Amino acid sequence: MKGSDLLASALENEGVERIFGVPGEENLDVVESLRRSSIKLIVTRHEQAASFMAATQGRLTGRPGVCLATLGPGALNLTTGAAYALLGAMPMIMITGQKGILSRKQGRFQVVDIVATMAPLTKMARQIVSPTIIPTTVREAFRLAQQERPGPVHLELPEDIAAEEAPEIPLVKPHPIDIPAADSAALDHSAELILKAERPLVMLGAAASRPRLAGPLSDFVRRVRIPFFNTQMGKGSVTGGSGLYMGTAALSERDYVHRAIDRADLIIAIGHDAVEKPPFIMGPGPPTVLHVGYLPATVEEVYFPQSELIGDIGPSLKLLGDRIEGKLRNAGALLPLREGILAHIAERAKERRFPLTPQQIVHDVRQVMPDNGIVCLDNGMYKIWFARNYRTHMANTLLLDNALATMGAGLPAAIAVAILHPHRRVLAVCGDGGFMMNSQEMETAVRLGLNLVVLVLQDNAYGMIRWKQQADGFADFGMTFGNPDFAAYARAYHAKGSQVEAADGLVPALEAAFRARGVHLVAAPIDYSENTRVLIDELRSAALDR
Repeated sequence: MKGSDLLASALENEGVERIFGVPGEENLDVVESLRRSSIKLIVTRHEQAASFMAATQGRLTGRPGVCLATLGPGALNLTTGAAYALLGAMPMIMITGQKGILSRKQGRFQVVDIVATMAPLTKMARQIVSPTIIPTTVREAFRLAQQERPGPVHLELPEDIAAEEAPEIPLVKPHPIDIPAADSAALDHSAELILKAERPLVMLGAAASRPRLAGPLSDFVRRVRIPFFNTQMGKGSVTGGSGLYMGTAALSERDYVHRAIDRADLIIAIGHDAVEKPPFIMGPGPPTVLHVGYLPATVEEVYFPQSELIGDIGPSLKLLGDRIEGKLRNAGALLPLREGILAHIAERAKERRFPLTPQQIVHDVRQVMPDNGIVCLDNGMYKIWFARNYRTHMANTLLLDNALATMGAGLPAAIAVAILHPHRRVLAVCGDGGFMMNSQEMETAVRLGLNLVVLVLQDNAYGMIRWKQQADGFADFGMTFGNPDFAAYARAYHAKGSQVEAADGLVPALEAAFRARGVHLVAAPIDYSENTRVLIDELRSAALDR
């Protein structure tokens, strides 16, 4: 048995079914060991895309996704994915190769200190210096990646250690680690705060979207009947039909949902992670904020909760619900605002214009996606509109990144989702800028035989920055570019491609793509003039009228 065989066995021991990556010369022993294992190697066209896929798998399953790269340039291409997983709290293992550490016949060719590079971007970065430590190192890597707060771990396996003969070494069997529920005294104090509140409001943050939380969180909201809003990454944490949803804080202030936030005297912030763009900005006055989390709050200038309830969120919420259910006289005090907030957000959603408006696109996408359909957003101006306007009915059915907020992740994320959920509708929504950053992965999706639809929103510009440039009074400069014929581009990858050419063309184009199955790209022009009218002028006017 070689070191690489031991690595493959240790990965199988952790339940790894697939690895995404681009191998290199220094990984050849590992590739051979994977060939003879039960693990499927999914070759991608860029290492960055592989890391986005692995991180998304970790995000959806709660178990670390795994990606592979060679030394130097290949490993460096994982750094954006490492940051994506670190800020987004997605469990992931990155395995990279390296020149031999006992002898180097090529000198320092392609050698970069990847362990040092990865250290600030991961929860742990470690070089494996002997086959004998592989079982314990892999077990520690998976344990640490999955432990709250989840994130990426990097392991470097030099080629001579991978090729070295290893003795029979027992693997370390994984075991579940239960997080304690919140302390009884803290639960009593939190219950007292909530019972005294005159206008309570629940906020669901990024950590509320952990896969294991959907049931307990939905139960808590329905038991206590306190209205809730969510951050962008907390969207969909509570399954639909409660009648308590007040909106999504896609902006930090002055949006319609802030009518409820600004009137609340207590915000119960469940799973908020300060890595997200602030859903509201705390000041010296009310509301009081009760932070409910796996970990203590990170105190920031805009977020400094006055009280905290720390422990395993699911069991803690059950115990908290036991203390307050049926006793909240003011639970629904803010509910009268709900109808007006949601009506404002829905304005002009059915308006037919061409090029398509963001509201219209969100509305039409919602029409073709079933409750369990999953929309994966890249990063661009449309993300604010989807976060604000798209109604979710099941947990983790709108995947977006409001932490690193990198472009180029939408298509790779959707590929990972389509692998995990082959019988659900999966839609990647990308701007033309973000799509072209990893568009080569269309070939990966076709090669894997996936069912996946990609919606490319075309404005021939880096639209969000162009809008902010305009809003800040700068000249329109440096943000525009040309594009290929996207339908023809898709066909070049042996996918199917179509172009929306009328105001009522998006729904039939998406429906046809989903029904035909396979990989489809639908390109649609988008008119971002609504950005200024709604997100600046209208909201400013509404704020003055309050």
